[in-house]
Amino acid sequence: MMRLIFGALLGLLAAFPPLLGLVATAVLHPVVLAVLVGVLAWPRLARTLRRWAT
Repeated sequence: MMRLIFGALLGLLAAFPPLLGLVATAVLHPVVLAVLVGVLAWPRLARTLRRWAT
């Protein structure tokens, strides 16, 4: 499912090049970067905390 979504997003960006600049600006915003890092790091943090709690 994620491959399909990723492929659709890449296709959309290839079809409409001005969207690439908009997406790049949005992704490089510090708040968005912090949220992305938190979402990506959460599973590892949760596992580590579970190990410490047991």
